[in-house]
Amino acid sequence: MPRTDEASIWEAMTGVGLAGRFLHSHSHSLPMAALAAGNAIGGGADRLKGRSVLVAAAEQLTAALAFIELDGIVRRMTVCPPGFPDAHLPEICKKAGIDAIVTDRDASCFSGAGGLEIVSCCANLSTSFIPRASYCVTEWVLFTSGTTGLPKLAAHSLAALTGAIGRGAALQEPHVWATFYDIRRYGGLQIFLRAMFGNASLVLSSPDEPVAGHLARLQQHRVTHISGTPSHWRRVLMSPAAAGFSPRTVRLSGEIADQAVLDGLGGMFPSASIGHAYASTEAGVGFEVSDGLEGFPASYVESGFGDVEMRVEEGCLLLRSKRTARRYIGEEGRALTREDGFVNTGDMVELRGSRYYFAGRRDGVINVGGQKVHPEEVETIINRHPSVAASLVKTQRNSIIGAVVVADVVLTPAEPQSLSTERRAALQREILDSCREQLPSHKVPALIRFLPALTLTSGGKLARTNA
Repeated sequence: MPRTDEASIWEAMTGVGLAGRFLHSHSHSLPMAALAAGNAIGGGADRLKGRSVLVAAAEQLTAALAFIELDGIVRRMTVCPPGFPDAHLPEICKKAGIDAIVTDRDASCFSGAGGLEIVSCCANLSTSFIPRASYCVTEWVLFTSGTTGLPKLAAHSLAALTGAIGRGAALQEPHVWATFYDIRRYGGLQIFLRAMFGNASLVLSSPDEPVAGHLARLQQHRVTHISGTPSHWRRVLMSPAAAGFSPRTVRLSGEIADQAVLDGLGGMFPSASIGHAYASTEAGVGFEVSDGLEGFPASYVESGFGDVEMRVEEGCLLLRSKRTARRYIGEEGRALTREDGFVNTGDMVELRGSRYYFAGRRDGVINVGGQKVHPEEVETIINRHPSVAASLVKTQRNSIIGAVVVADVVLTPAEPQSLSTERRAALQREILDSCREQLPSHKVPALIRFLPALTLTSGGKLARTNA
């Protein structure tokens, strides 16, 4: 793809300025000047000019270095998310036309990748500044989520990925971004790009890091702006370590942000601007809601949100903008958008009054006796109980009607870890009474189970598997 006027990450970074900016991981704090030096890749990135590469790093920091150094140099950069099985990499490489793998891992890890060139990338950097020029416009390929088989590969331009990032931020007072996401997924990449294109430092997350440890690092680096899924934020709300953390901006995305979590964050961070955003790998960044309420105004559908057009058809949300992915890679015949340019997000919404509310995923509906239940709808009701920190609704087989709704519930720290029989029964009764008051009978859980924690996916979302 020939070079155009589209700025690369490196050009954006150096255009804004490097002084006083850092990229912080759990083990390194690297000045942006070191990142801009462009010497993380063994032998230099010039050897990869115009090629199609897979970034498959063990460390998030290494991936960040590769993004900066390769954007504007390689023709296509496919980003492998954390935890992706090595056994499936050969098929991914074939689909994406990969001819080199950039990694911080041993080459033997990729023995099944068909003899592709393995290029080393590491964080042992010098601060010697090396000017460089972009060679081409790099196509970014991201793995989609929510599939049981191999993920689809969605191709983006950097212009589309940064379409929601206000360039005015670069002129404002320096700030420090952080995210609970991994930057090798769409949500985390958005925050990475916000920091690189603006006058900001960035604190990376670390897999399996305890919430208290992560919060301590956020305070250490004086984070001002931070994003994560509602599930991430519920864990923060349960942690005593959050008491000393005081960000200026809190963002939620990736899952339905219900009123309980928004109110909880408002109470914990009374001086912060709290908002939730809608985005997906295919549709791009859609819109933000900053009024402190769940759902979004119906006016967004009627008039659009900035340059994003929105529709609701048969209860499903559709988006069209310049921020959407271009196409699927290696999936000839599978269209990413409809003929009219809209992306069907698969997210179901319901209009109540002057506001739309998210009901759940179209492909996540569970069947109870022939009747449909959106798990998220039931969770929203359960999460409103003052003693509930989080919940996960799923089905359980039943010999009579085939399946019933059950709910796994995590209680707030205010409740004792060991519940008395009487308190357990009282809480179950209160939660079920609330559900019966607001839901039809087939959506009311037949069983409430109290658990110490809920399992999250590597993307920070609730792991939804039926019992």
